[in-house]
Amino acid sequence: MANLALQSASTGLNALNTKLDVIAHNLSNVNTSGFKASRANFQDLIYVERAQPGTENALGDSRPTGLYVGLGVKVSGTQLDLAPGASLATNRPLDLRIDGSGFFQVQIEDDEGAVGYTRSGNFAVNRDGELVLANDQGRRVLPIVNIPDDADEIDITSDGRVFVRLPGDNEPQEVGQLEISTFINPAGLKPIGENLFVETAGSGPPTTGVPGEENRGRMTQGMLEGSNVDPTFELIELIRTQRAFEMNSQAIRAADETLRAIGQLRR
Repeated sequence: MANLALQSASTGLNALNTKLDVIAHNLSNVNTSGFKASRANFQDLIYVERAQPGTENALGDSRPTGLYVGLGVKVSGTQLDLAPGASLATNRPLDLRIDGSGFFQVQIEDDEGAVGYTRSGNFAVNRDGELVLANDQGRRVLPIVNIPDDADEIDITSDGRVFVRLPGDNEPQEVGQLEISTFINPAGLKPIGENLFVETAGSGPPTTGVPGEENRGRMTQGMLEGSNVDPTFELIELIRTQRAFEMNSQAIRAADETLRAIGQLRR
């Protein structure tokens, strides 16, 4: 009956609407430093079995195929694309890029000591001299690094050591050590906004340490990692999604006309 077609096409519209939301989110963050694009993955739904393969047919032979009618599609999940974004030269001493695997750590809850993870390395100094994310919340970078207010120069090495040069000093002074975290399954991290992710059971616990050690990436000062969104690819996916949406709408229209014709047979 055409009611199965209505069911399948309606699930298609719902799934494609979710994919459209994901694409729009990606495109809106095309200029967000450190942003990682997502994609919607699909899977088919349960099937109605009307004939089983291998059963005996009217001729006494075995059926080579079965008869199954599917009930549509659903979005099985969204998957992060962790490919690195383009390198953006800023020449700012507090802008950092991770060349390789890993995430910066920031403090997201003062009371609980919870940790957020980000690829965005646009940092600044707050009124207490602490290194923080340069956004509206100003999350503290972990481990906490204090920059003296009279520092003339700031130098951050590829292994995360922070040096400052104070007035009258000939040699730079080390004031902190930045660390980065890696995950066995970074695609399992949970995005919470502000360019931040948090640990989940799917991501596994973080392995934190010095940049450049144990497969962790190294830091580059004066650079940022751009968004890894490919606008051309996303626009092509947008067109494909729109066309698929139109085809599912046509399927609903055809099923509706079929049911209307069946309903008029009694007249």
